Amino acid sequence: MTPATLSSRLIAGAVLLSLIVTLTQARVVQPPTDTIRSPSREDAKGARGSVMHSAFANAGKAKGLEIWRIENFEPVAYPKNDYGKFYEGDSYIVLNTKESKSKELSWDVHFWLGRETTADEAGAAAIFTVQLDDQLHGAPIQHREVQDHESQLFLGYFKNGVRYLPGGVASGFRQVETNAAGEKRLFQVKGKRNIRVRQVNLSVSSMNKGDCFILDAGRDILVYVGKNAKRVEKIKAISAANQIRDQDHSGRANVQIIDEFSSPADQEEFFQILGSGSPSDVPDESAGEDDETFERNEERSVTLYKVSDASGQLQVDPVSQKPLKQEFLKTEDCFILDTGSGIFVWVGRGATQQEKSQAIARAQGFISSKKYPTWTQVQRIVESAETAPFKQYFSTWRDRGMTHSRLIRAANDDDSDTSTDEEFDPSILHKLRKSGGRGIGFMPDNGEGEVEVWRVENFDLVPVDPELYGWFFGGDSYVIKYEYHNKRGGHGNIIYFWQGKHSSTDEKAASAIHAVRLDNELGGAVQVRVVQGHEPRHFLKIFKGKMVVFTGGRASGFKNVHDHDTYDVDGTRLFRIRGTCPEDVRADQLDEVAASLASDDVFILESPKGTFVWQGKGGSDFEREMADNIVGIVSPDSEPQTIAEGEEPAEFWEALGGEGDYDRELDPAGAPFLDPRLFHCKILFNGRFRVEEVAQFEQDDLDVDDIMVLDGGDEVYVWEGNGSTDEEKEKAMDMAKQYIRTDPTDRSEETVPIIKIHQGKEPRSFKRLFPAWDDDLWEKLPSYEAAKRNAIALNSV
Repeated sequence: MTPATLSSRLIAGAVLLSLIVTLTQARVVQPPTDTIRSPSREDAKGARGSVMHSAFANAGKAKGLEIWRIENFEPVAYPKNDYGKFYEGDSYIVLNTKESKSKELSWDVHFWLGRETTADEAGAAAIFTVQLDDQLHGAPIQHREVQDHESQLFLGYFKNGVRYLPGGVASGFRQVETNAAGEKRLFQVKGKRNIRVRQVNLSVSSMNKGDCFILDAGRDILVYVGKNAKRVEKIKAISAANQIRDQDHSGRANVQIIDEFSSPADQEEFFQILGSGSPSDVPDESAGEDDETFERNEERSVTLYKVSDASGQLQVDPVSQKPLKQEFLKTEDCFILDTGSGIFVWVGRGATQQEKSQAIARAQGFISSKKYPTWTQVQRIVESAETAPFKQYFSTWRDRGMTHSRLIRAANDDDSDTSTDEEFDPSILHKLRKSGGRGIGFMPDNGEGEVEVWRVENFDLVPVDPELYGWFFGGDSYVIKYEYHNKRGGHGNIIYFWQGKHSSTDEKAASAIHAVRLDNELGGAVQVRVVQGHEPRHFLKIFKGKMVVFTGGRASGFKNVHDHDTYDVDGTRLFRIRGTCPEDVRADQLDEVAASLASDDVFILESPKGTFVWQGKGGSDFEREMADNIVGIVSPDSEPQTIAEGEEPAEFWEALGGEGDYDRELDPAGAPFLDPRLFHCKILFNGRFRVEEVAQFEQDDLDVDDIMVLDGGDEVYVWEGNGSTDEEKEKAMDMAKQYIRTDPTDRSEETVPIIKIHQGKEPRSFKRLFPAWDDDLWEKLPSYEAAKRNAIALNSV
């Protein structure tokens, strides 16, 4: 490099440094509504030139991972053999290219900042990320990643984990020496699915019984397996050791496994090489917990801001706090969604160039102005390519995707795996959500199986007369066993435990306990928690349109429909009718007051002066028809009079205690239509709840040693791995409830059916939420012993 070239590079570096204040580490003193102009994408192009860097010439043209490291302000292709190894003193650009079934490409681009990276390298990484984004026509989702706090999406690219090493390449402003080859090093392997391998002090005090550790002694690489480590953690540690052998020693090193089955001599040798300690000196598992937590906060301030230059100056103004609506997002602007734990930048297709270039800079400014941790994640997404984590913050999100096709197929009793090509009509799913029950995608069969019903009485189960199947009381709890044989040859048992709104806490608990008992007796069934008013569609179909939910509780006995606790002294009762087909129609008794009415439904009012079928303006033709039929069930001795909303006689209002206000909204938004998301849940040693999302999940992401939660959008599945502990199994349902409570969507644990399933006995509705499913996968999983044998077999002679 000539002196003139070097001088120009340093000048360019100085220009870059002036931009970094905004792009990476700025302290913003103005409030978010400031109008001061920040450096834009055009500024970055001016600093580096308008021509895209040659290192990106073929970037993003084929499926797979590509990595560049910033060296002297330039992106340099990183050797593929070193993928997963990151130096703390460096900054990197990571591009992941995905290919859909239709061969369409999509991209995620990350700029990764090491703990010790210099400001100029961090700024260069940010600016070259913009260049790479431009080259791909603004389509990639952009992510800012900081060492030790990477997103699960980023970590998931590296199947053997990410490894942090001290030092880095020589910077234009600072020389960083890399570690000398052959130096003895101790690494902690942290995590299970997506692991981080970090170098720690060469001392037994750096270890703990809950994790695995790798001692790299040059010729020998020793894997110390913590006493309390689980199978997956052990296998991941061996894989990480194999990668260290291949990356750092060109395959010329021997891997040894030290665990509780190793001889005392082998264990003693490990600590001799380490230089201190013995097995008894290894600290307990609690010492291994780092400062980072994946716990979900109960309350978060969620605010949407608009980024617009329509006034002539760029302004960032608050739009609304939670709840948010999709229509707040306007295509002509950009928006910043601040969730309190992460920041999203939404780029509208019609936004100006200044808005597009400034939105992410302003979002990163929030980190300083709001005193967020420096590692707070910032993600940039474009209109029509929104991610599931972004959409979950909007209570009215509507688009077409895997969930919609799945729900429409389920609504039509279609068990095929092919996606529908018909245009998505939100009203279809709205009708299902409104009247067809919850858990639309959970349809093991069409409800033609064998059913048994018990009611909880004095904490025991008492059989219900089969002639009265479908009658429930809001003051009671029930257990329903259902055996199905579907047309695909599938067979299984489902245990529903139905909990009335006014059932006592003890009765609800008893229903859950009896469901677990029945599950154990059947050798593994599907458990479904059902809350009154939010029954799954499959549950409704079991009762063939004869389901009636009465207020009150079970009387001493009942001989006819009126002989129970719900018979009012004034002889007045009000029922709401809902349904989409003869099999899912049902009646729910409500308080006989005007406020119970809703224009979107049809009601039956029984009074001493007559029985009325009240047809709300938004009620469907089917609901009107079914109301006429169901009158014979809830009021068998009457001659009903049909009246339309707005044409009520005086005696109608008199029976309701007088005319009054009620819900007249004809098309309530309802819950958002969400694509499926997978979460890994566990209970920490200190009893705290911990959850982390599995990005772009596959079947093999289901951790057989733990509890997983699969959020299907319309229902939540709790998957119980065979290796999960008794405590985790016992608290699995509680973990799902906690997940729903802390989830940012407008859902509650009462409104979402929770479905508990066991590894190896997954229903079809669960399997179809995965890109692919292999029923034999669990038999193919590698054992810890096999991983040990394979590692030893690869040792150099």
